[in-house]
Amino acid sequence: MAGNKPQQDGASAPSFASWPEDLLPVGRILDAWGIKGGLKVQAYSADADALFSAKRWYLKSTGPKPGQLVLAVKSVREQGEGIVAIAEGVDDRNAAEALRGHEIHIPRSDFPRTPDGEYYWVDLIGLDVVNRESEALGRVIGLIDTGPHAVLRILPPGVEEPAKPDQERLIPFVGSFIDDVSLEDRRIRVDWGLDF
Repeated sequence: MAGNKPQQDGASAPSFASWPEDLLPVGRILDAWGIKGGLKVQAYSADADALFSAKRWYLKSTGPKPGQLVLAVKSVREQGEGIVAIAEGVDDRNAAEALRGHEIHIPRSDFPRTPDGEYYWVDLIGLDVVNRESEALGRVIGLIDTGPHAVLRILPPGVEEPAKPDQERLIPFVGSFIDDVSLEDRRIRVDWGLDF
């Protein structure tokens, strides 16, 4: 898939359907950086390990011309408050500017392993939440980053979509409330009552 030029839609490019099924959006290309084809990148997460470790980025255009391409990544580094990447075939500012607005996807299987007891947010979304009494509290629909820790956003059973914020349960993702996370069982066990 890698070559001297980024692969655009067409006969030589892989079709989107043939791309890995576990692709996740992790960032987007904001603009060119410098005159030698550097890419200024915005990560969707403060923890951008996947962007730094992936050797191949799957790009999808979010602009008026839909398209996708695959970039072979040569280097990624922090630059001030942002991220700068260098990719094969993106050799000048014009080539980099042509990628502005493309969303970066990386296969979940390419994410770096996390230490025991740490999880990627994307792995927690969709898990069922039960308390110590095995009462169903709902399903994780998102997380909130409060700075010191994350907070699980839980959709209670019987609610299809929250119409108001008070229809969600919010449980801090900290050891004093989280007893166990089982990705295999798709379940989080918590110390939390139904009446909280």
